[in-house]
Amino acid sequence: MRRIALFVATSALALVWSSECSAQILHKKKKVDKSTATSNAAEPDKLLYDKALEDIKHGRHETGRLGLQTLINTYPDSEYLAKAKLAIADSYFKQGGTSNITQAIAGYKDFIVFFPFLPEAAYAQMQVAMANYNEMPKSDRDNTHALDAEAEFQTFLTKYPKDPLAPQAEQRLREVQESLAEGQYRIAYYYYLKGDRKAAAGRLIPLVRRYPLYSKSDTALWMLGDMFEKSERKDFAATYYSQIIKNYPLSAKANSARDKLKSFGVPVPQPDPQAVAWMQKEQNTPRPKEAIYHKPLGILHSGPDLRMAARNGAPQLQPDLEDEGVDILKGGGHATIATSNNTGGGASGGGVVSTVKPGEPAPAVSEDTNAAAADTTANASAPSANNANGATTDAQGNSATNSAGGASSTAGNGGSTSTDSNSNSNSTDGTQASSAASSNQNPNGKESSSKKKGLKKILPW
Repeated sequence: MRRIALFVATSALALVWSSECSAQILHKKKKVDKSTATSNAAEPDKLLYDKALEDIKHGRHETGRLGLQTLINTYPDSEYLAKAKLAIADSYFKQGGTSNITQAIAGYKDFIVFFPFLPEAAYAQMQVAMANYNEMPKSDRDNTHALDAEAEFQTFLTKYPKDPLAPQAEQRLREVQESLAEGQYRIAYYYYLKGDRKAAAGRLIPLVRRYPLYSKSDTALWMLGDMFEKSERKDFAATYYSQIIKNYPLSAKANSARDKLKSFGVPVPQPDPQAVAWMQKEQNTPRPKEAIYHKPLGILHSGPDLRMAARNGAPQLQPDLEDEGVDILKGGGHATIATSNNTGGGASGGGVVSTVKPGEPAPAVSEDTNAAAADTTANASAPSANNANGATTDAQGNSATNSAGGASSTAGNGGSTSTDSNSNSNSTDGTQASSAASSNQNPNGKESSSKKKGLKKILPW
């Protein structure tokens, strides 16, 4: 009886469970009226924006950009207008490719122009710099993208120095300048081994002045000192050897530079404490070690090798202005800087030459061309004051007469300095240099092509 009662109870429970399951299966889900759904409460511009971002997130960049452009054209007063423009540029940036990167840069720059006061403007400027940074080739290739990246990072750090992205931009700028300096160093090293001292120094002198954080700056200074020493210009050589000891005291070449100065009889400078602290930080910074297969497989990598880029120190924030002045090294133990001074009418006002020491910044040029030319004449004649005959000798051994009537002038076409060697000149004042410089111009009152390109470097070799 108990078994029969248990069987009946089990059968009843099974019947009830099966009936519930069938009721759930046969039950139809009640339809929802989409016209009253909560998602429809959102504004249509927001719906377009969210849908476009979803498309871009899943790789449908063209569809997403089409939706964003529809939002911009349909709702010009939408609060999502700025975000839509930025999202379009981000879409091109994420998609990659040469043409897409070009479109991304243009989009970011347009955003900065139209929305300069939004917080996203700093992000847009950073993206412009990163777009060029990612396109940089190896150091010995075309450096157009590297130069653009340097300029954009400098702009970012100048306009947004306190932005959260500033430390990242500063490090990227150090890496870009490492790549630019490496490209110049390789060219200079080729000419150095070839024995062309003029070409090598023409690359190394701007390099050591503009990029002091470059990982091979001490080697570049040593090459300059060696070239000037072999050219029997120990005054210049001592200057560059001294910079190694002062600015790179922990360098492997510091002891050799100290021995060179002692052999020259020149006082050995003291190391800069800030330079010591900087080099200690650089040596303590962990860097990835180069694997055995790195160099053989380096041909497969399109980007530059930035492992040795500096991690500390302030990068160069000043733009590289080619026409602000060039260094000229000439006979007589003096280094000069020549600049072109343009007056209001657009015509060249003649070259102005000022005497400075190697390594010092260029002095300010006076706006008065005549006064500057007169001062230049006085400086040019000063080294030969102890010579009774008034004669000086340049680096090639050519003798030039520097009498009381002679004056230093600047050629209007070639851009190089020349000396009036006519000792029988009737003029005794220093204004003849300015009049000669102002009269040596084109008939149309325009600058010559060489003036526009800048003065050439003149080295003592």
